[in-house]
Amino acid sequence: MVSPSDTLLEALSPIASRFALPAPVVEISPLGRGNVNDTYLVVTAGKEAQRFVLQKINQRVFPRCDLVMQNIQQLVEHGELLAKSPNSWLHGERWQVPKTVAVPENGQTWLEVEGETWRLLTFVEKAHSLEILSTPVQAREIGRGLGLFHRLVSAMPAAELHDTLPGFHITPLYLQNFKSSLTQARSSQALQANQELEACLAFVAEREQLAPVLEAARERGELRQRPIHGDPKINNVMLCSESGCAIALVDLDTVKPGLLHYDIGDCCRSACNPLGEETRDFSSVVFDLERCEAILEGYCGAVGDTLSAQDFNYIYTAIRLISFELGLRFLTDHLAGNTYFKVSRPGHNLDRARVQFQLTKSIESQQIQIEAIIEKLRR
Repeated sequence: MVSPSDTLLEALSPIASRFALPAPVVEISPLGRGNVNDTYLVVTAGKEAQRFVLQKINQRVFPRCDLVMQNIQQLVEHGELLAKSPNSWLHGERWQVPKTVAVPENGQTWLEVEGETWRLLTFVEKAHSLEILSTPVQAREIGRGLGLFHRLVSAMPAAELHDTLPGFHITPLYLQNFKSSLTQARSSQALQANQELEACLAFVAEREQLAPVLEAARERGELRQRPIHGDPKINNVMLCSESGCAIALVDLDTVKPGLLHYDIGDCCRSACNPLGEETRDFSSVVFDLERCEAILEGYCGAVGDTLSAQDFNYIYTAIRLISFELGLRFLTDHLAGNTYFKVSRPGHNLDRARVQFQLTKSIESQQIQIEAIIEKLRR
C-alpha cells in the first residue's frame, strides 16, 4: 500500500528538486495549518539532512507572486546587511529571516509549474510556533518578536516595497466589500438567513464608524506608513525550542508598506484570545488583559525608539479595530462563498466571524484597563 507521504514525495519532489537544493529530496510532509497557501516540509538526503519549506502560493490572494518574492528578498538582504554592521543591535540576538532558494535555470526565487506558483525557503531550525499561549512569558516573547521585526525593518524605506495586497488592512475597503457581497448574496437569493448571521450583520451595522479611524489618522499625518509584516499572528512567531525566545517571524507574503498599528492590533487579537480563532464556544471568548500587558511590554522593550507619542495614542484603537476587521473579512468571505479563507465545514467562516466579534466586544468592555496598560508603557 502506498502511504500518503510516499504519494506526496512522488508528486512534489520533481517541483522541489528544481530549486537549488544541497542533496536529493527524501521526504515531503504537510507543514502548518495556514489559511491561504499550501505548505510542506522538504527534507534532503545525507548525514546532516537539511530541511526547507515548500509552498504553493495562492494566486487568487497573491496574483503578483514576483512582487511578493521581491519584497521577501529585499527583507533578506536588509537583514544580512544589518547583521554585518559592526554596531548592529542584532549582535547577540538570535534573529533569523527565512532565506529564499533560487531556481538555477533562471535565477528566480519562484517557480511556475502548470499554472501554479511555488517557492522554497530555508527552515528555521530548533524552533517551534504556538497556536494558543499558556503563559505570560510566552505572550511577552510574541510581543518581543514583533518588536524585533519592526526594529529590523525600521530603516527600510517603505516606498521601496511593493504593495502586494492593495487594500490589505484598509478597513473602509473591507466594509465596502462586505456591503457589496451582502447585496449580491441577497439579490441572488444565495443568502441563507439564520439567527447567527443576523446577529453578525447587526454587529457590523453598529460599528461602521470604526472602519476609517486609522486611515483617517494616516491622512491627517498623525500616523505614517512603514514596512510591516501584515500577518503577525502567534503561529507566525517562531520561538527557540531551547530558550523559548522569539527568533523569527515567518509567512512573509504580506510584508508591504502599512501602519505598524495593523501589526500591533493583529498580534494582540491573535494572542489575547485564549480559546483561539477556531473555537466554537463563542460565549466564552474573552480578551485576556494579562496577555495583552505582557505582549505590549515585550513589544515596547524590543522596538526601541520606533514609536512616537501619536503611535501610542492609537494602540487601543488598533487592537479593537483589527479584531473587528478580521471578523468583517470572515463574514464577507462567508457571504461570497468562501473564496479567500480555507474552510473545512459549512458555516466555518461565519463561526470565525462570530469569534472575532465576541473578542471585539470583550476588548470594548475593557477599554479603560487596556488604555491604562498603554499609558504605563508610554511613560
